[in-house]
Amino acid sequence: MNKTAIIGAGSWGTALAVTLAENCPNVLLWSRRKELCRTINETRVNQDYLPGVTIPSNVTLTADLEEAVRQKDMLALVVPSHTVRDMARQIAPYTKKETIVISCAKGLEEKTYQRMTQILQEELPHCHAAVLSGPNHAEEVGRKIPSATVVSAQKRQVAEAAQDLFMTRFLRVYTNPDVVGVELGGALKNIIALGAGIADGLGFGDNTIAALMTRGISEIARLGIAMGADPLTFAGLSGIGDLMVTCTSRHSRNRSLGVELGKGKKLSEVLAGMHMVAEGVRTTRTAWELAQQYGVEMPITNQAYNVLFEEKDPRAAVVDLMRRGRTHETEDIVSDKYETW
Repeated sequence: MNKTAIIGAGSWGTALAVTLAENCPNVLLWSRRKELCRTINETRVNQDYLPGVTIPSNVTLTADLEEAVRQKDMLALVVPSHTVRDMARQIAPYTKKETIVISCAKGLEEKTYQRMTQILQEELPHCHAAVLSGPNHAEEVGRKIPSATVVSAQKRQVAEAAQDLFMTRFLRVYTNPDVVGVELGGALKNIIALGAGIADGLGFGDNTIAALMTRGISEIARLGIAMGADPLTFAGLSGIGDLMVTCTSRHSRNRSLGVELGKGKKLSEVLAGMHMVAEGVRTTRTAWELAQQYGVEMPITNQAYNVLFEEKDPRAAVVDLMRRGRTHETEDIVSDKYETW
């Protein structure tokens, strides 16, 4: 499987092209911006999105979508989650039967609540949908810093084909059959990262971040299980692994957005100054709606929603989280596990 293309030349798309160049003789990297394609082909650097990373000579930039997609065995769709459906429709006429299309977006579709692979299955029923997710900042993967990630698909052969394609000496790839859990872990952790950034912006410490991350993965798992995920997935790379890196890294766009909110800036003001998409904003609204639909308690998500969309003061949101009624750390614990008084 050596006919590959990456759709989307942002930071993550560029980093994945650098990765695939280790295993594939030719990799096409598509961008709708012709000038960006010309510049990268000449300079071998994506200065706009991944500066400082040299792009190998066997990666070619193109603005021709048909050229990028036609006759490819594998496509990685690396575009923001809210554009996945439109992009899938655009590439549909050019994809051949049995093409593996890998979603690399971490989000949920607004209004429909669909995961990215569900969208791909609807729009590209003749292809095989898969998802790649994990604690992988483009700034590090592009520089070949040792990292690990997960590929998930309904068919084992599809997951393993993608695993073989992306596995390199600096990127270790695991497979996981739990598509629901892998996608939800990657999407929902961005909400907790927003909260971690807010805590930093408010001047709180390590204890606060540790509590947010621990309780955050708990509510992610609650919603995930209600939606059919395997709880063990949230203890893996696409769960706690991705949560840890997104909540703590200087590369995290969602954490950085949260920091600015914690310092008192308005959401519209922060978004206006961002060069790249922070998926957690849209995901917070969608997850909040899903929590109501499934009857799942998600207190951190609820307060993040209030800060983002109801203009609640971030400090007041933290106070309300701390003053919630008492509960067990493990929600399914039963009283007869305690000794009698």
